[in-house]
Amino acid sequence: MKEQLEQIKKNALASLEAASTPAALEELRVRLLGKKGELTAVLKQMGKLSPEERPVMGQMANSVRAAIEETLESRKAAIHAAALEKKLEAEAIDVTIPGETVTIGHQHPMNQVLQQIKDIFVGLGYQVVDGPEVELASYNFSLLEY
Repeated sequence: MKEQLEQIKKNALASLEAASTPAALEELRVRLLGKKGELTAVLKQMGKLSPEERPVMGQMANSVRAAIEETLESRKAAIHAAALEKKLEAEAIDVTIPGETVTIGHQHPMNQVLQQIKDIFVGLGYQVVDGPEVELASYNFSLLEY
């Protein structure tokens, strides 16, 4: 039984170090420490041992379980840290790149039409002249006769 526990420990530690994904770690945890796991199967055989051997084997089995759990936790932390590092590297933002210019607002539809009409008349040869918004009647009618 002692050799069996050592073999389980050696195989478990090698498998845990080779695992590279959280799913693989969970599968190994279930295979090693689960209800039908390898270590649990060995612990079920403890009843067949003599009363003198039980404490020694129980202590050894507990040390094997502790070693497996410790390696499992450290490997899980390492895999999560590597995944986080990879994610942060993929999401890196270069703050020196100029941003996109944001256009604020737009022209009123009436002003758009007025600008299009002005463009048409300028294209025909006319000129756009600015003047007062309101003219006196004398400027529009009586002074134009001369």
